[in-house]
Amino acid sequence: MSPSRDGTGPVRTGDAAGREAVLNRLRQVVGAAHVLTDDAQTRRFRKGHRTGQGEVLAVVRPATLLEQWQVLQAAVAADCIVIMQAANTGLTGGSTPDGDVYDRDVVLINTLRIPGIQVLGKGEQVVCLPGATLDRLEQTLAPLGREPHSVIGSSCIGASVLGGICNNSGGALVRRGPAYTELALYAQVQADGSLTLVNHLGIDLGSTPEDILTRLQLGQYGEQDVRHDPTRAAADPRYAEHVRDVDAETPARFNADPSRLFEASGSAGKLCLFAVRLDTFPKEASTVFYIGSNDPADLTTVRRHLLTALPRLPIAGEYIHRTAYDIGERYGKDTFLLIDRFGTARVPAAFALKSRVDAFFERLGLRGVSDRVIQAVMNRLPSHLPARMREWRDRFEHHLLVRVSVDTAPATREFLSAFFDGRASGAFFECDADEGRKAFLHRFAIAGAAIRYREAHPNTVGDIVALDVALRRNDREWVEQLPADLEDGIIHKLYYGHFFCHVFHQDYIVRKGVDPLQMEHAMWTLLDVRRAEYPAEHNVGHLYVAKPSLAGFYRQLDPTNTFNPGIGHTSRERGWEDCCADSAKGWPQGYRENAG
Repeated sequence: MSPSRDGTGPVRTGDAAGREAVLNRLRQVVGAAHVLTDDAQTRRFRKGHRTGQGEVLAVVRPATLLEQWQVLQAAVAADCIVIMQAANTGLTGGSTPDGDVYDRDVVLINTLRIPGIQVLGKGEQVVCLPGATLDRLEQTLAPLGREPHSVIGSSCIGASVLGGICNNSGGALVRRGPAYTELALYAQVQADGSLTLVNHLGIDLGSTPEDILTRLQLGQYGEQDVRHDPTRAAADPRYAEHVRDVDAETPARFNADPSRLFEASGSAGKLCLFAVRLDTFPKEASTVFYIGSNDPADLTTVRRHLLTALPRLPIAGEYIHRTAYDIGERYGKDTFLLIDRFGTARVPAAFALKSRVDAFFERLGLRGVSDRVIQAVMNRLPSHLPARMREWRDRFEHHLLVRVSVDTAPATREFLSAFFDGRASGAFFECDADEGRKAFLHRFAIAGAAIRYREAHPNTVGDIVALDVALRRNDREWVEQLPADLEDGIIHKLYYGHFFCHVFHQDYIVRKGVDPLQMEHAMWTLLDVRRAEYPAEHNVGHLYVAKPSLAGFYRQLDPTNTFNPGIGHTSRERGWEDCCADSAKGWPQGYRENAG
């Protein structure tokens, strides 16, 4: 095992004495209260939001960037696996251990105690530290008339800014594309096992790790220290034109797109990230149009026209199928009401409280108690959705929410009026401010509704198969048709997503007794035939298989396989031993380089 590189002498975790030695070192850095080893204390950190859990040697919670660096030094010196984690809101289990099959002890570093956001200039850019959340960033920028890359969606469950960058997360905002930056401060373990701090923030902060991290944390730099390099982007510069190409035979965006993998962007925890520098965007007044149709071709025509004919791209275009509407209305009601009444700022605390309650009951052998209690209360409340939305639900199977800036509202209104004039298959209405807000809030409440349904119906539901899928930009046959043998194993299918980007979330509530993993792999085969890419925006986590090109990117970033080993079903071994030497062996068909 590797010797220590922080001056404390060799430390190894192969036995009880070695484990205690590294734990003591970690306690020296952050204090004993922030080195968690008890199962009950570590549960909410080592168990994923939707999937995944495993054992850890410790959960460590540094309060400063320097502490984060020192914790990392101690873990690397002890030859531990390091899993970086912020809000742990991911849906594919990528920020937690997955089982217990690791060749080294796991140290999980949670960074939520480092929440800094630093505004550059007049707010056109920001520097975000590891614990910064999208919600907090949105609040910081609001007085400046600016917005972050993502609003609502991930922000409403407390997701972190850096987590979005690491996963090239998508979003509902058509003009902005996936989360992306080429300006970051990160630590990397080199092939010889040495730990290096890389400052690509474009800010002069000194020469030693201690100086760089301390000065950044305290904001001890001026405008003269900030470089504006036109060759390094702080957002995706290509996406707006990319998504307009509606005749292209490739998807607009997906996690494994090689053109959007750069250092921290798409790194999936294979680096230790300390800060990112990002563009912000002007906040614009907008109008929402609510479209319903019983003919999917109507929505295809609307999508293609609004992407190509408007002088500026729409802000957002969100699709909801009627079944997803219904499940979301009933089983996402508490999320909707919480955000509607108290705003997104209260949501992370509510999730944390629920996690603690769930942990208590699970120790008693009882699962899903809080979900069933909450749902019982929600069932007694009347519908929370506007009357016109409920009317459209009854009339139409397919729903499309289109948000446009006010300067393009007249052109959008004119087109929709002419298109649906005399058309029996569909119709639209222009939302007032309350309807528009609630329509989009309902769309995002749907995302967690399948989980609630599962917990509320333990006797009939086996599990959930959740896919996020990027269809080709030129696809007109976007409505999925499943074979009868798969349909028979499904209770409900929830289809919703970012329609203008052709990114769909497909949640299947699977009957008890049906193997969800087998069903998921069968779904992959169908998606391969359609030449779709998956995952589209939630990254591979521990559910999907990383394509060879993506696995190669991970290996380039982390040649010793110290960080987050096993992500995307890659090797869990030190130095990438036993790692898929034959790319055609062990990869599902859709993950071969020449697939499709």
